[in-house]
Amino acid sequence: QVQLVESGGGLVQPGGSLRLSCAAPRRIFSLYAMGWYRQAPGKQRELVADISLVGNTNYADSVKGRFTISRDNAQNTVYLQMNSLKPEDTAVYYCNRQRPPYVSWGQGTQVTVSS
Repeated sequence: QVQLVESGGGLVQPGGSLRLSCAAPRRIFSLYAMGWYRQAPGKQRELVADISLVGNTNYADSVKGRFTISRDNAQNTVYLQMNSLKPEDTAVYYCNRQRPPYVSWGQGTQVTVSS
């Protein structure tokens, strides 16, 4: 079974920063564009950023200018640098393929922005 392992979440004050990491199996990471998703309580999961195999990026309007997605092809890892965090960024963050069919979702990593 494919395993995506997210890490780096935590509790941070508004305006703070976090860097999330996602380790993916090579057979997935080397073939597909990857995305970071988030799901807040009571809301649907949404794509917040994605990155192609060659490094082209896209961002949801809500995070544009504050979040940066990157990938390390040697480490099979995708990152999400999150700056200027807001309380509305509070959610569980997941990584997966940029579009369906998705591989099995990992456990995610909780990000809580609160004073």
